[in-house]
Amino acid sequence: MGQVAWKAFFLSLFDYKTEKYVIAKNKKVGILYRVVQLSVLAYLVGWVFVVKKGYQDTDTSLQSSVITKLKGVAFTNTSELGERLWDVADYVIPPQGESVFFVMTNLIVTPNQRQATCPESPSIPDALCYMDEDCPEGKAVVAGNGVKTGRCLKDRDSIRGTCEILAWCPVEKRSKPKKPLLGSAENFTVYIKNSIRFPKFKFSKMNVLATDNESYLKTCRYSKEHPYCPIFILGNIVQRAGANFQEMALEGGVIGIQIEWNCDLDKAPSECNPHYSFSRLDNKSTETSITSGYNFRFAKYYRDAEGVDYRTLIKAYGIRFDVMVNGKGAFFCDLVLIYLIKKSNFYRGKKYEEVK
Repeated sequence: MGQVAWKAFFLSLFDYKTEKYVIAKNKKVGILYRVVQLSVLAYLVGWVFVVKKGYQDTDTSLQSSVITKLKGVAFTNTSELGERLWDVADYVIPPQGESVFFVMTNLIVTPNQRQATCPESPSIPDALCYMDEDCPEGKAVVAGNGVKTGRCLKDRDSIRGTCEILAWCPVEKRSKPKKPLLGSAENFTVYIKNSIRFPKFKFSKMNVLATDNESYLKTCRYSKEHPYCPIFILGNIVQRAGANFQEMALEGGVIGIQIEWNCDLDKAPSECNPHYSFSRLDNKSTETSITSGYNFRFAKYYRDAEGVDYRTLIKAYGIRFDVMVNGKGAFFCDLVLIYLIKKSNFYRGKKYEEVK
């Protein structure tokens, strides 16, 4: 049986095959055949070439640089700081003007902290105690502010107290203002300078109007009438992201600023324009959660006349803005020059370098 199969296979290698065509004289079959042909042709022309512009070469390796600069002042009057004027050097972090920047809108201030011993905050579970043995000396307070000294401090008529700690004293207050202290930051402005480049096509552009008028950027604000004025009011940014500025300013949050450059480089450079969109990036569904908002701590250090260091601790609440840039450039490819004209070999030889 095996020899017969191998013999048949060997003989079949010398067979000659040719195609046979059957012409069906049927109008329904013919119409269906032409409809299928036209559908394929319409897909290629309409979708691939017209809609998706398949004749274009694309560059998605967008190179981008973002520089930001904020302006605005605010006035506060608190028991800890008294009357104070805040400018960009106080409320913008970091000050370098990067693509991610933080605007402080609320704060808890603990002034004149010095390294000493004092009671830990009673709001910290690990600091609660009934006797000195509950405060082992040298052990750090879990989620606390210092190291236990071995003493349990109680009020005169209290059964339970808090551990004494070695720390920056007094420890931080736990209550924050019910209204944002720097709520006027809603009217601050940010200048977002974005430079982009499509390296494949050696095309560069900025989102700033090319003008010799020095007063233009001092007076304009971004709008449909001024798309090349990249100066935005912070309150408008938060509003376009679907949030309320004063509510966000109380506990903080994160806003995304998306700049998209989708450029058809077959058209004039003036047709390559930035498109802005805004969104809230932190979880809005957890506004009542203990994890909601955005905050961090920093301190300002001083030294008194006796050479002893002390500091002012600030727990800063605010809005972080993330500027994100993406896009692609499309340009007419060399399909016609390389393949479809009489001198295609000449153009192909100029485009591609042959290395042996």
